[in-house]
Amino acid sequence: MKFHEILKKTLIVSHVLFASILMTGCNQEPPQRPNILFAIADDWGWPHAGAYGDPVVLTPAFDRVANEGILFNHAYISSPSCTPSRNAVLTGQYHWRLGPGANLWSTLDPSTPVYPLLLENAGYKIGYYRKSWGPGKLDDWERHPAGKNYTEGGFEQFLSDRPDNTPFCFWLGAWDPHRPYDEESGALSGMDLDRIRLFECFPDDPVVRSDVADYYYEVQRFDTLVANAIRILEEIGELENTIIVVTGDHGMPFPRCKSNNYDSGARVPLAIRWGSHIKKTGRVLDDFVSFTDLAPTFLELAGVEIPQVMTGKSLVNLLESAESGFVDTGNRSFVLHGKERHVPGQEEHMGGFPCRAIRNHDFLYIRNFKPDRWPSGTPNYLKAAIPNCWLGDCDNGPTKTYMVNNKELDEHHRQLWELSFGKRPAEELYDCKKDPEQLVNVADDPEYAEIREKLAGQLMEQLKITEDPRVIGGGDEFDSHPYYGHGPRHPSYRPDQK
Repeated sequence: MKFHEILKKTLIVSHVLFASILMTGCNQEPPQRPNILFAIADDWGWPHAGAYGDPVVLTPAFDRVANEGILFNHAYISSPSCTPSRNAVLTGQYHWRLGPGANLWSTLDPSTPVYPLLLENAGYKIGYYRKSWGPGKLDDWERHPAGKNYTEGGFEQFLSDRPDNTPFCFWLGAWDPHRPYDEESGALSGMDLDRIRLFECFPDDPVVRSDVADYYYEVQRFDTLVANAIRILEEIGELENTIIVVTGDHGMPFPRCKSNNYDSGARVPLAIRWGSHIKKTGRVLDDFVSFTDLAPTFLELAGVEIPQVMTGKSLVNLLESAESGFVDTGNRSFVLHGKERHVPGQEEHMGGFPCRAIRNHDFLYIRNFKPDRWPSGTPNYLKAAIPNCWLGDCDNGPTKTYMVNNKELDEHHRQLWELSFGKRPAEELYDCKKDPEQLVNVADDPEYAEIREKLAGQLMEQLKITEDPRVIGGGDEFDSHPYYGHGPRHPSYRPDQK
């Protein structure tokens, strides 16, 4: 056979093979992008779930997500206050980078990228149920940062509105277990109040136990909401391709919990399920996880570019790992969190109680920038920036009232009052191995001087890297941003008072 004939046949065969490859590629469907169901309770803190060993509260849906996925032992918010905590979830950034968004009842700059809208631009159907962003004002936003509100129709209506073959990202919010509660709802439901494990900062009194049971009752109501969403996903055959994240936005609404940077306020339950994509289910991880990590995680799993302004670190490597315990030792050995203004409950000015914290497996270090201020708001309610705002950074309820009314009962009650409502020094340091509930401040103990200095330096370094105004300058602006809400009123407050 002549050379040109051989070359011609070779080219023909090559073209056929190339065309075959192209046809094969065209016939292959692209990888299916995962759905995202983000379920977040309002004021649900760690460790109040069956998966963490709580003997009273019943959380079968959360426990199922943990058993069929991953349970995280060390998940922390950015701020133990609703608006900044949720801002951190949406933006993937520490709250101190968000201007007015660092405060409760604030706003958010509409130029800030948020993961739901980024996913919508990439073809996802997005929406939310009940509480998502906020509270606050979004007057400058053309579109809600979490998408369309499906509070009326719920998750089922959202799925009905979704076009065929479209991945979804849904924010399943709740108002539970936010106060107020129906008093004795927990006890009347059959809970054994004697088995409740109280935080050591609470007085052990029937009033307190009943109040905690009422909180548990609403945690269980949230868990039922999650269970219903899982049932719907099973019925439509999309459970296995849906990333389910279940958590709370900060600690329980009790003294020294919500709006505080101890574990009782800053540490939250977290479980993540993703069908067979989780190589080994039932794993328990001790890596430190921040709420800022959720947005980059969702974006990476959806194949969407992560904006450079996001300070969070994707959790994908933890989801894909088959290991338990402390996995990512190089990047997740500590976590940062902090607080700006919760409620304007200081005396005669609109400031909050600004602080920052660093937590590792052994210690919690807190830097209080304004130690002259009241950490839970002033007890002198007539002098509060909001008229009659009574210890405004702590939600009103039976436990709070009991602790205030009985603070002079004995030395023990007085000490508990100080832990929750008294003023705090510029530095706090807690040995979490010896003092897991963080009640004994050892910042001035000479034996801990080297550790305190090291953690203080590490915290300041990280705050500079993340451009925290409290460190690089301009921090007092947090106190001057508008406040669009109201504070807990003193029991003597009358509606006709201005």
